[in-house]
Amino acid sequence: MSFLRSRFAQAVLVLVLAFAILRFGIRPAAPWSVLTLYMAIVLLAVLVYVSSNSDSWRDFMRPIRSTLVAPDKRLTRLVLLIAVPLLFGYYAYTQAAAKTQAPPELRAVHPAPPGSIQFRGKEIRNCMYCHGDNLDGRGHFAYGFNPPPANFQDPGTIAMLQEAFLFWRISKGGPGLPKESTPWNSVMPAWEDRLSEEQIWQVIMYLYDATGQQPRRWETAH
Repeated sequence: MSFLRSRFAQAVLVLVLAFAILRFGIRPAAPWSVLTLYMAIVLLAVLVYVSSNSDSWRDFMRPIRSTLVAPDKRLTRLVLLIAVPLLFGYYAYTQAAAKTQAPPELRAVHPAPPGSIQFRGKEIRNCMYCHGDNLDGRGHFAYGFNPPPANFQDPGTIAMLQEAFLFWRISKGGPGLPKESTPWNSVMPAWEDRLSEEQIWQVIMYLYDATGQQPRRWETAH
């Protein structure tokens, strides 16, 4: 019992209890990275506690100093001299050794969509992936973009624009924005290398027709 009254024994006991609680008392179990971080915090707290005054620190260091220099601890020093390098070597080996596991899949689980698809004899461009099937800006990829794709169902979008503006934005995309528009995170691709001039105008006509909107005209402005 006198050994348990020493600062060294108390420090070791606190570390062992902390490890047991963090490793086995938490469900689901914390990852090793988190466990290591918490144990480092506990170790620092213990060192601060045992070094709070000189008497406590001397009491903490007494068994360590005795193990290192006392003649009657020669066997203990020999065991530690063998065991400590072995433990560190085993830990390093387990971290560096190749683990038995299935090879990674080489196929793309979620491949990028093609520029167009054939559906029942009709060619469909891939605007739907961003702007959505209903042109409401809620396509499959929409939530991964900032700013999000335009919602063409909103009267404040294409209804406020002229056809020439839409032709420019579709053909040049985000990379074609002028410097005064930066910073801008638009992921709208440039379609001029994929669509002909006629096809771009067909896309514009489809946008207005599908949303029930009309392009802005100077002659109707008041």
